[in-house]
Amino acid sequence: MSEPRDPESTGNDPESTGKADSAAASRRSGTPTGKPARGRRRSAPTEADDPSTEAIAVATATRAAGRGRQVATTEGNVFRRLIQFFRQVIAELRKVIWPNRRQMVTYTIVVLVFVSFMTAYIGGLDVVFLEAVRWIFG
Repeated sequence: MSEPRDPESTGNDPESTGKADSAAASRRSGTPTGKPARGRRRSAPTEADDPSTEAIAVATATRAAGRGRQVATTEGNVFRRLIQFFRQVIAELRKVIWPNRRQMVTYTIVVLVFVSFMTAYIGGLDVVFLEAVRWIFG
């Protein structure tokens, strides 16, 4: 029977799997060797740790621009933003995998059968409850 493992272990014990434990310890401690950092304590969060929404927006715009994407902004003419919106809609619609005619007919039939079944089911429940109410209240 083995002893419980120390959460700060470096993965050097004979029962460990080696690299996986070392990598996990490295992620826990923040050191590349996997050894726990001594004397390091977490400090209170500072303003640098909590970026403002403006900084986040700038970072997002920078990443998107680096990938060749357009970023929607609230600045500019309303007509330009509207045109940009429609261009983005068209670009997204081009990514859609549209069903062929056979699939569309099949989907339509399935929907109509399901709606018909549910209509009959709810109508039947309505009749049953109506008769129950008439029997109870006369």
